[in-house]
Amino acid sequence: MPAGDPPLTVAELDELAVARLKGVGEKRKAALAAADIHSVWDLLTHYPRRYIDRTRQATIADLPTGEEGMVLVEVERVSSRRTRNRRTMVEAVVTDGTGRLTLTFFNQPWRERQLGAGLQAVVFGKVDTYRDKRQMTNPIVDLVGDRTGRIVPVYPQSEKAGLMTWDLVKLVSEALRRCEDRGIADPVPPAILAGLGLTDRSDALRRIHEPGEMKDVVVARRRLVFDELFRIQVKLVQRKRWLERTQRGVAHDTGGRLMARFHERLSFPLTPAQQRVIAEVVEDLAAGAPMHRLLQGDVGAGKTVVAVSALLTAIEGGHQGALMAPTEVLAEQHHLGISQLLDGFEVPDPGTLLGERPLSVELLTNRTAAAERRRVLTGLADGSTDLVIGTHALIQEAVDYRSLGVVVIDEQHRFGVEQRSALREKNVDHTVPDVLVMTATPIPRTAAMTVYGDLDVSVLDELPPGRTPIHTVWARTDEDEGRVWQQVRDEAAAGRQAYVVCPLIDESEKLEVRSAEETYEQLTHGELAELRVGLLHGRVTPADKEETMARFREGRIDVLVATTVIEVGVDVPNATVMVILDAARFGIAQLHQLRGRVGRGIHPSTCHLVGEATTPDGEARLEALVRTTDGFELAEVDLELRGEGTIMGERQKGRNDLKLASLRRDREWVERAREAAFDLLDRDPDLATVPDLAAEIDRVLGDDEAEYLLKS
Repeated sequence: MPAGDPPLTVAELDELAVARLKGVGEKRKAALAAADIHSVWDLLTHYPRRYIDRTRQATIADLPTGEEGMVLVEVERVSSRRTRNRRTMVEAVVTDGTGRLTLTFFNQPWRERQLGAGLQAVVFGKVDTYRDKRQMTNPIVDLVGDRTGRIVPVYPQSEKAGLMTWDLVKLVSEALRRCEDRGIADPVPPAILAGLGLTDRSDALRRIHEPGEMKDVVVARRRLVFDELFRIQVKLVQRKRWLERTQRGVAHDTGGRLMARFHERLSFPLTPAQQRVIAEVVEDLAAGAPMHRLLQGDVGAGKTVVAVSALLTAIEGGHQGALMAPTEVLAEQHHLGISQLLDGFEVPDPGTLLGERPLSVELLTNRTAAAERRRVLTGLADGSTDLVIGTHALIQEAVDYRSLGVVVIDEQHRFGVEQRSALREKNVDHTVPDVLVMTATPIPRTAAMTVYGDLDVSVLDELPPGRTPIHTVWARTDEDEGRVWQQVRDEAAAGRQAYVVCPLIDESEKLEVRSAEETYEQLTHGELAELRVGLLHGRVTPADKEETMARFREGRIDVLVATTVIEVGVDVPNATVMVILDAARFGIAQLHQLRGRVGRGIHPSTCHLVGEATTPDGEARLEALVRTTDGFELAEVDLELRGEGTIMGERQKGRNDLKLASLRRDREWVERAREAAFDLLDRDPDLATVPDLAAEIDRVLGDDEAEYLLKS
């Protein structure tokens, strides 16, 4: 690379194939591709996952039992055998001169080939004692080779592809050396870097891969974490500011009495959290720009009251409201509940004798009968329907609104981009309705700022008084499971009901999980033979599904065996027991949602998590659910367990947004990156003064990523 040329941009580094580096033949190229390293930029952003500081290295003798630790060891011997339940168990005895440790691996037969006698490796795991010997079960193993130097970087490795830490050390070192002549471009304005005390990018990349001391890693990581978060925030804030500039919203009159009367009529006082969030929503509604607000609240936190408050503000000003739910069952439930809440309310109507008429609340789903559908559509078009509740039927072509003022979308992840934009195009005068998105899946604040960064975020973080607490129990053994079925029988005998949730519909030999079909057969002929048991899963026809749910709601079924189709919106106050089989197979958010199906009535409720956890993460997830019912605390645990990777869902390009940044550990940097993005874009909305930064954001995030980020 000739000197004198301008510094290398991300685009140039991304176009330099990693095969240009010395020692990368076809085999090595394939191994790198398996680790998603195709270009020099991919290589430079493939960061070490930990470091061995040989000046402060722990020894086996130092490791406290019951805690996690990391040691550099040499393998003495390795062996494997079959356990009673036909799983493979590999045992390796390792030493570092101060003591011995047994490493035990379940279902990882390839470890026997990997860990040959004499090999040096870094092992990381929890130390426990088994038969008077100290051991680590399924530890993380990094093969480092015979490295010298004070601080040794340890890279994520691909055992299957044969890519080891020492290969990556050599390649990264060569890449950095070859970038030296031209240097690496830094597109972040110097004023932002100086204000935040951040080093330049070339220095950060060198320090993170080749630190002289551990504080180099801290300095480097801070800068590179900022880069990852700043790119995303600039993209999101740019979109937010563009919407505010280009879209004409409805400026609502928020001084009316309708919402206040609604609050007075409630049978309970608003929680301080509800009062705060309603004030934030009202402020948005009064502004001329359209509201784009995310309302987060745990199951039972009172989101519906906030939603109805927003909808009434629109209705009082002569506009209409719409509430869109992900399923017909949930839409019908909302319609029933909200109709009762608003029964007897009047709205101004100059066309009537008394100048008022009853507030009309209608339901529109694909199940609505033809004559009823025509009546509702006419009411929406002429304005005599004030509030419509439904599914995606609300945005079909035949549906026109006289003046849609506020849209509430329940459980936003169930809707696509097209559906949300279709709702906005429904107004004749092309004003954009205010949009409030509700979710009961708690998201840590920093994650919400990153995933829904073009939405303002409100949080309901208190539960109204009177919610029945749910007791959560982890049933690990057959004996524990026997007690679970006994409780189900006892509750049914007392006139109450239970759910049993299974991960799959039919049996899969590959996954050792029970299917709904198989469980239904087992329970009806075994533990629950005396009870009325129903079955519900995704392959049941809609008519049969509705029939089963109706029978369960009416108490004609004691136990409902189901897949996760009951995760959202099923409300049966008489159900007091939730049994989740193979619970370790589910994610934290899903387990928390499922648990929220019970505890909705006056009786104490229990959630049983059944089955052993096969991984440390699985164990941590289930322990967290037993420990707390606070959805936000669980969301933080979930974020920590899922580590440094993307929390933004599956990417079409397969690139990871956050290779280094952790939305949990780096929460202050999420906020600083967001502030810096607002500061930059309020001065330069089109990034005209920083073309290199604009190009880099497009390059790194790409169109797919941008579309995903901006889906709101």
